[in-house]
Formats: sequence, structure tokens, C-alpha cells
Amino acid sequence: MRWSPAVALLGPRQVGKTTLARKIAAGFPGALYLDLESSEDRARFAQPRTFLRNNRERLLVLDEIQNLPDVFAEMRGEIDEARTPGRFLILGSASIELLRQSAESLAGRLAMVDMAPLLAPEFCHQFQDLQTLWLRGGFPGSTLAPDEVAAWGWREAFIRNFLTRDLPLLGVGAAPDTMHRFWRMLAHLHGQLFNASAIAASLGVSGPTVSRYLDGLGGSLMLRRLEPYHANLGKRLVKSPKIYVRDSGLLHHLLGIREVNDLIGHPGAGASWEGFAIEQIMGHLPEGATTSFYRTAAGAELDLVVEAGRKKLGFEIKFSAAPKVTKGFWQACEDVDVDKAYIVAPVRERYPFAEKVEVLSVLDLPEVLKSFLP
Repeated sequence: MRWSPAVALLGPRQVGKTTLARKIAAGFPGALYLDLESSEDRARFAQPRTFLRNNRERLLVLDEIQNLPDVFAEMRGEIDEARTPGRFLILGSASIELLRQSAESLAGRLAMVDMAPLLAPEFCHQFQDLQTLWLRGGFPGSTLAPDEVAAWGWREAFIRNFLTRDLPLLGVGAAPDTMHRFWRMLAHLHGQLFNASAIAASLGVSGPTVSRYLDGLGGSLMLRRLEPYHANLGKRLVKSPKIYVRDSGLLHHLLGIREVNDLIGHPGAGASWEGFAIEQIMGHLPEGATTSFYRTAAGAELDLVVEAGRKKLGFEIKFSAAPKVTKGFWQACEDVDVDKAYIVAPVRERYPFAEKVEVLSVLDLPEVLKSFLP
């Protein structure tokens, strides 16, 4: 907001974008908040050029901007006439559509910020809070619910509304029941290599249709597609991506996991912890950092490789208070030539594991990433 004339705050519905935007607007005298799902607020744009010119001295917060796509072109002209920082704060849940529109109309005029669900440092005041965040996920309505029944009910309603309301905005065009089945399939494949043809056969649809469904969930920030690390190493590398349900609370709902005891004893607990830790890492990476996973046919593997500038970090994620690694971990660190490697585990305190290798808690990630990466 200090240097860009327009800022886009992107994230899934109910993640807290509007709350944050109103807090920001409170610091700008005369700021005007408009909800473009409201017909009354949309009516103000009957003469968009005049409206924008008359409010040139105010911060305009435009929520759910995908409901008024024509405003992008008008914003471009208005910014070019009066290019000052902090003129527009735009919010959107249908991120694919918003990105496409803004890229075409506001190239060079717009900064984009992805807003993730709550991260551990934003919620966890003691070690036990980490368990709550992992079980319920980071959407505030679920995380801050008074009990597990309320948290479960919030996620139930969120999934239903997402399937019936949000996905159609992305043009996915699948029946809600079909997408629910697809999403549950992906939950059972969480952290595994993605095989489009196998899922297509189970759903009774084509491979391209499965790819379209996957793009819809990925574009709405419900799903993470982690690509394999590629380098000319002379190794037989895995080429398929790995798929993760980004929010652990939604993952657990799709798997039918209601309580902590159910989670700890579930066969998917390790994969769930892996996805949870990956999202925590992603939430603290600097802009421009790239991520991938490394796996060879011979068994060398790193769950996450982070590259930022000239630095390269490797992460192995273990659901154990006394984590151990295999020979494949050491081979992967050598193949990728990481500067340092970390084992992320449910431990209370970080400690050295070997030369250039540490065991970390999720709560240590912000400090580690801030100090090591540019």
C-alpha cells in the first residue's frame, strides 16, 4: 500500500480478507469500503469513470471484485491519470478469474498478496495450541470455534457453500456431488503422487475433465499441487506432482476425522502432518521463492525443496517426537546440494541432528526461514 497504486488481497472465502481490509482501511481517513456482491454498492459504478474520479483522494476497498469485472479497465485509466500509492485495495475469492482479469488490465499497476488461513504464530500461544490448529485447520471460523462440534459444523457448512456457490464462479461446471466425491478422493490421496487416469476411471469421467476439476480446486486455493524437483542430475526422477488439501481442518472433515484421538490413530495422520507442515513453511517464504519435492526411482527423497536466491533448503517432515531418517534422505540432500536441511516434527524444542541438519518444531519455522533465506 505504501508503493503500489493497487493491491489485490487474494484468498479463499472466509479466510479473513474482509476483516483485514477493514483494519487497513481504518488507517486511511475517508476510506470507502464497497461490497460488490451488494446490488446497492454495484449501482455506484453505473458511471464508473465519474465515480472513480470523484473519489480520487480516498482509498477504495472493493470486496468480491470478480462480480464487477468491467471495473478493471476503468481502474487502469484512473491509475494512469493519477498514479499515487494506496488508491485501491481489491479483494477476491475466485482467484483464477481475478488473476486473469487483473493481469490483462492492471499489468504493472497491481501488487498481489496471497492470504492464507491462520498460521501457527498467529494462533499458538502454547505448544498444545498446535494440536488444535492442526485438527481444526486455519480458517478462523473453525479454529476459534468454542468446541469441536461447532468447528465441525462450520467446516460442514463451508464445504457445502463452496461446492454450490464458489466453484461455479470458476467455471468448473461439475455437479456439487461429483466435486464432493472428487475432493474426498483427493483427501485420501493427500501427499501422494497424482494419477489423473486412475481418478478419472473411478469417477467415470475423462482425464481432461479430472484436470479441469483439479485446476478448479487449485485456483480456489483449496488444493496445493507440488511439482517435482527437476535438474540435470543424471537420475531417474519422479515426474508426477504431489497433491495436498491445503487446509488440514478441511482435510480432516473430508476424511471423517472429528477428534484428536481419531486423528492420532488414523492411518493418514503422517500425511496430514506433512501437508500441515508444508503449508506452515509456505506461509513464511519470501516472495519469489520456489518449492518442489525431490524423489528418485532409487528411493532418495526430500518432502520439500525451497530455493530462494542462491540458497537451497531441504525439508523432511516426520510425525514423530523422536524422528529418524533413512539413507534416501542423506542421498537426496547430496543430490540436490542443499545448504541446510531440516526435519520438521512435533517436538517442543529445536535441536541439532547432524552437520547442517536440525530438528524443528513448526513454531520455529518463521525464525529459521527469516534468518536463512534472503
